[in-house]
Amino acid sequence: MDERASKARAAARLDGMLAPDRRRLSAASWLTALTSLLWIPQAALVAGQLAALIADEDPFPGPLVASVAFFAIGILRAVLSSIAGGMAFAVADTTLSRERAKMLKEQARRSPVVAGRNSSAEIASLAADKLDLVAPYLTRYAPAMARTRVVPLAILAISFAVSWIVGVILLVAGPLIPVFMALVGMAARDASERQMQEIGGMNALLLERIQALTDLRLLDAVGRTVDDFEAAADRLRRQTMEVLRIAFLSSTVLELFAAIGVALVAVYVGFALIGELRFGAWATPLTAGEGIFLLLLAPDFFQPLRDLAAAWHDKASALAVAGEIAEMECGHEMPMLGAGASTAPLSGSARIVTRDLLWTTPGGRKIHFPDIRVEAGESLAITGRSGSGKTTLLALLAGLAPATDGKIEVAGVHLDDEIADAWRARLGWIGQAPHFFNESLRANLLLSAQDRDDARLSQAIAKASAEGIVAALPRGLDTQLGETGHGVSGGEARRLMIARALYSDADVVLADEPTADLDEATAKAVTEGLLALASRGTTLIVATHDMELAGRLDRIVELENAE
Repeated sequence: MDERASKARAAARLDGMLAPDRRRLSAASWLTALTSLLWIPQAALVAGQLAALIADEDPFPGPLVASVAFFAIGILRAVLSSIAGGMAFAVADTTLSRERAKMLKEQARRSPVVAGRNSSAEIASLAADKLDLVAPYLTRYAPAMARTRVVPLAILAISFAVSWIVGVILLVAGPLIPVFMALVGMAARDASERQMQEIGGMNALLLERIQALTDLRLLDAVGRTVDDFEAAADRLRRQTMEVLRIAFLSSTVLELFAAIGVALVAVYVGFALIGELRFGAWATPLTAGEGIFLLLLAPDFFQPLRDLAAAWHDKASALAVAGEIAEMECGHEMPMLGAGASTAPLSGSARIVTRDLLWTTPGGRKIHFPDIRVEAGESLAITGRSGSGKTTLLALLAGLAPATDGKIEVAGVHLDDEIADAWRARLGWIGQAPHFFNESLRANLLLSAQDRDDARLSQAIAKASAEGIVAALPRGLDTQLGETGHGVSGGEARRLMIARALYSDADVVLADEPTADLDEATAKAVTEGLLALASRGTTLIVATHDMELAGRLDRIVELENAE
């Protein structure tokens, strides 16, 4: 039942993905069907000319007119095919761009308080790599399906009109291909889903190992990590080969059916033309022109079916990707407040007030927070045991998650979706694991190239006790650290984030365990940097276990046990 529901969700998600461009895709698909149908008059022209040559008669129309007409239709087919292909690729490009933008927007608004079921590596793999597998479905499968619905039926009707026995041959041989495709399609979809899952798992494994690279070297676990990668690569190889094996096997069998059908038509036409078979045509024996015409149409009767069979695996891959997107969207990941857009800072005093604040964890555990009032320019330490909700409270104050109940008032107004972005424009955040953009250290500290003041930046670095950190880097402020801050330790990264907060115009700074896991000297340097923020009038709220740091702030609020 779950598998059936999963397949239904995947199909519905794929339909929803295509809905905005459904008309354009249908137009492109039916245009390719019209292109294929134009072969019928071309085949009639060729058959008429050859039949006249065999009978030593003057053909109608004449060779010159027939040749011009043949080439004119061929040029028309090429033009229509090019237009249809361009439309299909444009639809694919628009669809993929829209889905990527939607996915990135949703993930950008995902609350960091609630961890999602999908790692960032799996999401990145889905958006960057797997989503591209939907394109062949749009550019190959959809047009092939349209041709399959029209072209075989048209050729079958014409064949019955000329020779009922050829019509019967095609009618019997044709459905074998879709039936076999349906049987193979179920196995192909399952194999594609397993391959997609393996790709996502391998990307997640790679990200986890890169993040823990230093620890792995310290624990001398590099060899085991290499073995894990080899095992994952071998599983992916097996899944990929399984998909290819199904594809090659099905293509071989389908080509066999098509070849048998064409061969049976050729055998009948051949024996009918030499007089061995005097039945199968309406009223009169089969003529040379009719026989040649049927021989020219027979391969094109099977061609749309063969194209559909070749593109059947594109549909399986697209459904697998759509299913993965649907599963990700069904994860009920909590969005943060606001739209995540850049906006002007919220005006008003930096006062923060909470009343009857309640947070319910994904597991159903309730955390009641005490009422808090923090005046502008005040420094506050939030303490409590692990799991009491210190980090969660900071996230709620930043609008990074909606509270289950209660009220948060910032700058004199209620914190909601409308003002969350403007409120965060006033905030500075110092987390336990600072994140850097893939730019120079200078760009990470400035955040805006239009707001560059080297003198003020040097003062901020000095107040954060980060001068030695910058001096030790290969290119100083022009050093590119990468997203994980490679080249600086955890404590150094936090001091750099304090320098950024000092340089910025943030008048409210939230710090989450800024001195955790640091040696005494580094913790002291971080503490002095935070006090430098407080001394300039910044509203400072620090979640910490460090009672020495807490004791140097204006007030301490201890969180009680969660309910």
